Amino acid sequence: MVSFLSSILSIFSGGSKSADPAGNSVEPVEHGGCLIYPAPLREGSQFRLAGRIEKEVNGDVLVREFVRADVFTSMDDAVEYTIKKAQQIIDQNGSSLFADGEKSRSA
Repeated sequence: MVSFLSSILSIFSGGSKSADPAGNSVEPVEHGGCLIYPAPLREGSQFRLAGRIEKEVNGDVLVREFVRADVFTSMDDAVEYTIKKAQQIIDQNGSSLFADGEKSRSA
């Protein structure tokens, strides 16, 4: 009963948001000593650019998550541009991206 109600509510809210709508895992990409994990969000029939950047610092894995306004009609395009955006974030911020030592925050 609950799942039925959730399905109906998702119709009116534009569908569910899922990091991996097709159930496929996307391999991480290494860039500048960091790992990029594309995780586009499904929004109706489109995919919002989103992902996370991870880096191991002193034995701890630090994570920076990001979501941008860009939306794409295909998952492949969303993954491609998520990787490009993450590379840009890494290149522009350099070592300051993880300088605060916080385990997790938004980039």
